[in-house]
Amino acid sequence: MSREPADRAQKESCLGRRSFCKLTLRGAVGSAVLLSKPARSAESQAKAPAETGAGANIAQVKKALMHVGDQSFTSGSKEDLEFLKRHGVDHADGGQPRYIPGQGWDLDEILRKKEKYESFGVSLDMLHLPLDSSGIDSSPMPNILLGKSPQRDKEIADVCMMIEKAAKAGIYGLNYNLTILPVLRTGRTQGRGGSSYSTWIYTDAPKGPLTRAGTVTLEVFRERIAYFLERVVPVAAEHKVRLACHVADPGTVPGYRGIDRALGTVDGLKHFIEISPSPYHGLNLCIGSSAEMLEDPAGEIYDVVRYFGERKKIFNVHLRNIRGRRDNFQEVYPDNGDVDMYRVVKVLRDVEYPYMVMPDHAPQHPDDPGGRQAFAFAFGYIKAMIQASNSLTDSG
Repeated sequence: MSREPADRAQKESCLGRRSFCKLTLRGAVGSAVLLSKPARSAESQAKAPAETGAGANIAQVKKALMHVGDQSFTSGSKEDLEFLKRHGVDHADGGQPRYIPGQGWDLDEILRKKEKYESFGVSLDMLHLPLDSSGIDSSPMPNILLGKSPQRDKEIADVCMMIEKAAKAGIYGLNYNLTILPVLRTGRTQGRGGSSYSTWIYTDAPKGPLTRAGTVTLEVFRERIAYFLERVVPVAAEHKVRLACHVADPGTVPGYRGIDRALGTVDGLKHFIEISPSPYHGLNLCIGSSAEMLEDPAGEIYDVVRYFGERKKIFNVHLRNIRGRRDNFQEVYPDNGDVDMYRVVKVLRDVEYPYMVMPDHAPQHPDDPGGRQAFAFAFGYIKAMIQASNSLTDSG
């Protein structure tokens, strides 16, 4: 493993101190304002004239509608649910129920899981379709992206039954992936405190083998996606279930291992949401994976979030940070990457994004084999940013 350069560590330390001081100052200002001004009801605030003069810079801002969520501790066990609840996680994606070919899902199984979550005070907001990020060679539903009929039509029929059963269970969001390649990484690099960061360096990546899909051009990939969406989105709309497709992780050079990734660029994501105008067709927008598509994540990602957020095409958010850029990055902690995560949260607030914001990947450490420490840190970090976004305005 490579070691992080000392100058980078020093830079992170300085940036951390500046961020801490800035947040502390904001907190002090906010406390002073709250103590010096009597509380007003929501009605009186709505009727109050805009502040002017010295008070103008602390005018009321939009209220954040989002909430912290989880998709990583999905067993439904007492241990997992108490872990979520004591870290303030009241909403979750329950993962992927058992797939039954020809039936989709067992409704009773979903209802039992939902009841278990709710008994701990956690709302089961979403589930995962069996179209996951493992790649086509491991997918339980490979024929949708292989483009093979009539096999793909049977798989699509199963997806439609899953949509219907989710709605019957009162679950109105489904996450899924449309990917031929799996999540791609080239190894791990050393991180802070003895942790390690999942890393992708394209020049170090093996250039094969091909998957069972062989060579798939962008045009063919898009045709197969459109075939799927044309059949499932009307069913989702009928049952008022939001379909949230995860972006490619990572975006790759066209033709890498024979595949042009349809969801591996921002233009590709824009094309994807335009396939169907339905309000039930959208994205599971992973901030980490989206940043991985960009040459300048620190400068570009906020406009990406705003573009899809303003169009109400974001149904779930994975809030993960990276260090680096397209073709060369590390997955790091939320506070030591290149993306200003608080600025992302403020964009989500401004576009009135109302659903879950969750960590999906986290750095690893031998002392934290289950990842609970890393995820507890991420949950708290997200909750703090949402709370901060509800306080005073700033110039960010």
